[in-house]
Amino acid sequence: MRPPLETIILFAGIAAAAPVLSALFGRAARVPIVVFEIVLGILLGPAVLGWITVNEFTTFLAAVGLATLFFLAGSEIDFTALRSRATGAAVLGWAISLVLGLALGLLIGGSLAAAVFVGIALTTTSLGAILPLLRDAGELPTPFGRSVMTIGAVGEFAPLVAISLFLSGRSPALAGVVLIGFVIVATVAIILAARGPYPALHRLITATLHTSGQFAVRLVLGILAVLTCASIAIGLDMLLGSFTAGVLARVLLSAAPPDERESVESKLEAVGFGFLVPIFFINTGVTFPLGSLLEDVRALLLVPLFLVLMLVVRGLPGLLGAATRTHWDRGAAVLLAATGLPIIVAVTALGVQAGDLTPGIAAALVGAGMLSVLLFPLVGLALRGRGQRTAAPAAAEDPAATEG
Repeated sequence: MRPPLETIILFAGIAAAAPVLSALFGRAARVPIVVFEIVLGILLGPAVLGWITVNEFTTFLAAVGLATLFFLAGSEIDFTALRSRATGAAVLGWAISLVLGLALGLLIGGSLAAAVFVGIALTTTSLGAILPLLRDAGELPTPFGRSVMTIGAVGEFAPLVAISLFLSGRSPALAGVVLIGFVIVATVAIILAARGPYPALHRLITATLHTSGQFAVRLVLGILAVLTCASIAIGLDMLLGSFTAGVLARVLLSAAPPDERESVESKLEAVGFGFLVPIFFINTGVTFPLGSLLEDVRALLLVPLFLVLMLVVRGLPGLLGAATRTHWDRGAAVLLAATGLPIIVAVTALGVQAGDLTPGIAAALVGAGMLSVLLFPLVGLALRGRGQRTAAPAAAEDPAATEG
């Protein structure tokens, strides 16, 4: 069945308009592009104007966009930077988040099964959502930015492992065996990639870098497709395969000359952030059940509650791994660590499908996740900027002072 042509045009129009609106609003406040993608999706979708209709084609592209988002997040992970005390602190912070999330999920969901879905949803950090913001703000090379990246990596990877273990429909023991097998295969692939450089491979990449062949881009997207489909085939969450594909691609390209590596990364980001990822965020707005949420008073009241719980459950424990030196930085770290949406969308869909999560609670969680993406990075980066301005005079008085 052919998707409505106006839907395709409006998706493309929203994707093109979002950066323009972000730039215009940027004169007053730094508003993330995904904010406009989600909000415009809600306005033009069935919940408000009804100009965009939900169909299989856009749903499929949104799933590919979500996989690409996790792939790009995985491709930013630097394992040399992760081998530090900060990583252990970030893992401990996530473990605390899981305990808190399960306890609060039991109170809200009313059953152990619902508690698992709610608990995992509350422990997520959307590295894919905050990554472009950190890059655009020039924070990635800073100790603060690197620590937030570590917190985000743990907050994105650990929930995927939890989903694969406890929400796959298998017994945890069998799911653990399958997961270990996947990890072993992925680790072997990463080790083989790291043993490069492979001259023949890099010669082909160089030869096709500026031609229609584009071997590097095709190879990396092929890795994404294989690992994503493999994780689906063996019953793991597809995002685990997508994230792993990003890690493998980074290792594989690490031996390439810096200018070629940057060129390939730029092309991949163009495909992802320029085409596929926006479709996921727009589709999230289009499919958001705003009407159902407004009609259910209890679910509507849960939205601000879940938003606060994301700060308590995920944001505060995330401070354990954050590199901060002012209370402004600490506030920024809490807000960025508590930003979560993609995994929340995936977890709640699984919960409703299994019958363990009511549609009202699922809609409230997704609504809170959307608000976290809309608000937390905006306020967090503003606090970070305030912290840098506050720290500047102290650094001038004490040149030996460093961020850490």
